[in-house]
Amino acid sequence: MRSFILAGLMAATAMPAVAYADSPSRAETRHDRREIRQGMREVHQGRHEVQRDMRRGDWREAREDRRELREDRRELREDRRDYREDRRDAWRDYRSRNRHVFHQPRYMGPSGYRYRAWQPGWRIPSAYYGPRYIIADPWHYRLHRPASGHLRWVRYGDDVLLVDVRNGMIREVIRDFFW
Repeated sequence: MRSFILAGLMAATAMPAVAYADSPSRAETRHDRREIRQGMREVHQGRHEVQRDMRRGDWREAREDRRELREDRRELREDRRDYREDRRDAWRDYRSRNRHVFHQPRYMGPSGYRYRAWQPGWRIPSAYYGPRYIIADPWHYRLHRPASGHLRWVRYGDDVLLVDVRNGMIREVIRDFFW
């Protein structure tokens, strides 16, 4: 009996190392976020320089600084977009390697449930995003963390919806997420 419990504990502690191996490391993620924050600081500083030049009446230099600032902002937006896309698609590779995690029991919807293909921007009734359907640990499935404190990942059939729980507005839909 004791060896069975120890074997189970060893298997439970060894599993996360395998499960997290295909996702970006925390150090890489922190480094990417740090670079983006540094870029945001530089853009903010550039705005102050442009305003200073305009107060001085140096319009030519202000115009050049504004152009450079626009380019910097554009690059920063691209970097942030790339970072978000990398984070948003982490679940795809993870699902292909860990199919057992995405195999869930049969979905039991609210009474009168009938599947409907929801779209972002639509409002979903509150019965569909009650505590029973909210995904408590989205990182377990490598879903990105919702940006706002009011957004929650919700299971809806085999799909996953990102829902604003204040008003039921659907922000994102991932179809055929579960097997």
